Amino acid sequence: MDRDFADRLDLPALAKLAHMSQGHFSRSFRGTFGETPHRYLQRRRIERAMSLLRDPASSVTEVGLRVGFESLGAFSRAFRAVVGVSPSQYRGRGLVANAPVCFVKTWLRPISFGEAPTSGAPVP
Repeated sequence: MDRDFADRLDLPALAKLAHMSQGHFSRSFRGTFGETPHRYLQRRRIERAMSLLRDPASSVTEVGLRVGFESLGAFSRAFRAVVGVSPSQYRGRGLVANAPVCFVKTWLRPISFGEAPTSGAPVP
């Protein structure tokens, strides 16, 4: 899921790869990662989109399609649900930190749905 996040990935295909039933795969995944496979995949796509949006060479629509969303509307809704602002607003912020990439990724990582922000982590 991390490598092929932009591909069409669905629960039946993922469960088949793991040699599990869909229900068992979903429960095991959630128990291990704390979120459903769908939410995890959506968050990974949004994380990549956040990185791509820092480069003004691509349009918001192109970014959404590159990370695996099928339409601008679906991308915008998911982005706003995870990040709290639209992709255009996020791009307009121009968030670029003068810090090592590993720190920037940690600081700008979107929280999972329903996850409380961790104490001590700066909120962009």
